Amino acid sequence: MSDQLYTVLGVLAAVAAGLWAWRRWHYRTFWLVVGYPLTAISVRASWRKVALGCGLTKKRQRFWFTTVPGMVASTGVVRVKRKFQRVAVDTKPFMWLPLPTRYGWRVTLHTLEGQIPADYSDVAERLAHSWGVHAVRVSSDKPGRVRIAVTLRDPLVRVDDLPPSTELLKVTVGRLETGKPWVVDFRTVPHWLNAGATQSGKSNLANALIVGLAPQPVALVGFDLKGGVEFTPYAPRLSALATSRAECGGLLDDLVALMTDRMGVCRMASARNIWQLPPTMRPVPVVVLVDELAELYLMADKSEKDEIAKTSTALLRVAQLGRAFGIYLFCCGQRIGSDLGPGVTALRAQCSGRICHRVNDPETATMTLGDLDPAALDSARAIAAETPGVAIVAGQDGQWYRARSFYVSEQAAEHAAHTYADRAPTWADVMAAQPHETPDSQTA
Repeated sequence: MSDQLYTVLGVLAAVAAGLWAWRRWHYRTFWLVVGYPLTAISVRASWRKVALGCGLTKKRQRFWFTTVPGMVASTGVVRVKRKFQRVAVDTKPFMWLPLPTRYGWRVTLHTLEGQIPADYSDVAERLAHSWGVHAVRVSSDKPGRVRIAVTLRDPLVRVDDLPPSTELLKVTVGRLETGKPWVVDFRTVPHWLNAGATQSGKSNLANALIVGLAPQPVALVGFDLKGGVEFTPYAPRLSALATSRAECGGLLDDLVALMTDRMGVCRMASARNIWQLPPTMRPVPVVVLVDELAELYLMADKSEKDEIAKTSTALLRVAQLGRAFGIYLFCCGQRIGSDLGPGVTALRAQCSGRICHRVNDPETATMTLGDLDPAALDSARAIAAETPGVAIVAGQDGQWYRARSFYVSEQAAEHAAHTYADRAPTWADVMAAQPHETPDSQTA
């Protein structure tokens, strides 16, 4: 008997070790074969209790067999009988079969009468604790249905490099919490606002952009209000670099003039933007990288008021009109608040792309993400200092995600800048560029 017991224990130990090794070295297949079926059964079986505990049920009248007291027997025992009658019962939302994803599972629910997706978003944290998972995200693709995406573990703990994007003005800079690549696409979202405190990953994201854009046929322009310490090492790939407020003002005037010239070219060709021009007439796109945005608006005394107003107006004009004429903004700053002046608020309204790293004050997070989902604001404030590169990103699909950028060192960005220095057009060439042929010459 003891030999059989030892044999059973040995087999169980071997199976447990095998399952541990399988989960450790190939988690994806382990999750699909073992983890997902058990999770799907558990979620479906416990859904009524979870929905009731999270307040997602509704009272509905149902015919039900109930136990009601009858007459008292001579022995003193109360006789009961079952009666079929209409009673109020808790009804749970209908749940479809959970489907596996790379980092968890997702499921579609049919909302009950009077419910909206916000009711499920409000209890997302309760659902996460009830199921014992890392996070729960709620979305809705059609009326009456809610999609719940569950993440079992944080996919941003370790972010591996992804293949770089080969499309123009599109850069893969990291990974989203869904496991998909985090892509900055200037053609889709032309202007971006990137906020973050020191050591939060804000500069690392700028490095990733430089590495991704350096091989592409674009002109890079730098506004470095730290005296040039951030972007000067990348000067070989930059077409222009401004390191003081006076230089920024002059460079912004050039951008406004360049934008005006491109307006004329598009008007002459009856095109709404430069991408509708023939390839021979299309000017080179310009990506403007602004570091320490607040320095453009800070005023030491009243003598700088006119200079700040002029700079603010020029930058706002570029943000309002630059997209159609191939001029794109990526503005970074530690402090972005309404106290810097109305120019910052107006610029913020033109930047559809929002990235918020860990910040030191809640107003910066509110300024960056305040007009999005309030849950995004709470998530931004919860970013830990031990996770540099993690940020809240407003996606191109109208939703927000947690994301983390790849680690790109200054040496890697500097190497890319020197490697592709021959692809940087001079600023004089960018300003003097004219279409190679006019519509009249094409029709002649």
